[in-house]
Amino acid sequence: MVKMVLKKGHVDRDLLLLLIIGGFYSLSIALSNTFVNVYLWKQSKKLLDLGVYNLFIVIFQPLAFIIAGRIAKKVDRVIVLRLGVSFLAAFFLTVLSLNQSAINFLYLLGAIIGIGYGFYWLAFNVLTFEITEPETRDFFNGYLGILTSMSGMIGPILAGWIISSFTNSTGYKIIFVVSLILFAGAVLLSFFFSRRQADGEYILLKIFRERRRNKNWKLITNAHVMQGIREGTFAFVIGVFVYISTNSEMALGTFGFLNSLVAFFAYLFASKWITKKMRKKAILAGGLLLYASLYLILFKITYAKLLMYAFAIGIAYPILLVPYSSITYDVIGKGWNIGQARIEYIVVREIFLNIGRILSILFFIATVAFTNEKQTLSYLLALIGAGHALIYPFVKQIKLQESNRPLKQERRIRKPNLADGERG
Repeated sequence: MVKMVLKKGHVDRDLLLLLIIGGFYSLSIALSNTFVNVYLWKQSKKLLDLGVYNLFIVIFQPLAFIIAGRIAKKVDRVIVLRLGVSFLAAFFLTVLSLNQSAINFLYLLGAIIGIGYGFYWLAFNVLTFEITEPETRDFFNGYLGILTSMSGMIGPILAGWIISSFTNSTGYKIIFVVSLILFAGAVLLSFFFSRRQADGEYILLKIFRERRRNKNWKLITNAHVMQGIREGTFAFVIGVFVYISTNSEMALGTFGFLNSLVAFFAYLFASKWITKKMRKKAILAGGLLLYASLYLILFKITYAKLLMYAFAIGIAYPILLVPYSSITYDVIGKGWNIGQARIEYIVVREIFLNIGRILSILFFIATVAFTNEKQTLSYLLALIGAGHALIYPFVKQIKLQESNRPLKQERRIRKPNLADGERG
């Protein structure tokens, strides 16, 4: 498999470039993303403010996907990737310039980083679909997970140590600057990609309506709503819980390090041993383990239990996400008019994912705003925490060709696109 990916040719070079850029992105986010939420929480001490900030992220992210998709059809998806990284860099510049006033600009900060995420992930996902094939998809997803885990090991522990070593907000400023430098490096690497222009009409509504005809497409988009329902709140609240429990950025860094260390080995296992025939069973096992792990911290949070939780989800996420990502791209790869509408498929998928995230955070905001959060928040987390476990009922109904060889029709559509990088 590795030899197939490393063979000479611009397609394989692009695959490796995309992996490296994904690694840069992961390291930058690992350094800063969790600590941004803590940085804002330390200024306000209100979970409601964090909910509002993250709500604006997941509102602007799908809007950015829609706009980025249109740009990608008219210009070049590599340019969309650069725009995304530029917005992410602008976010950290804004946080640095606002300093202790950042809490007063939650809407602006959420909008900027949401737009950055939208542009970046639209381009990254489309490039992933174009550059990988069914034979290399598990390899790419698995090793991207490994790079993400390595970044997760290095980033949080390093950031926690830096922040703890300086007074006031100096440590935060240092890690935000480092993130800025990494995003600049990702922009430079993007100039080595082959040009990937698209043409044709932007048929987003038609791909929405394709859910009525294509059962697999309807099932996988519904599964992404379930995924988003857990991700929306859990993406930020667990890190804040760790900090509240310990009052230590170093403890938060240790939490992230342990989680990513376990995930590193779990991704190695998942990328090597989870075959196509095992994918659905792995998704079920990963989803159930994710939900079961939540009960470690649901009603009485201690740092020891949080570390156990980090260990458990470090195993569960790779087991779930490697086969789930592969099935998602395989469903898209067999969709109607995929040669011309791959961008639209990615946009629609992300819209449904963010519908789940928006619902999740709205539930969170309502809970902390209108109830006694100390009494009700655990019950909310138990409810929305089932999201990943509910992916399986949809995925198990998906019927795809079990052969390792793609359909001949798919070959005829996709091969020229992968080779010349010109068609959409």
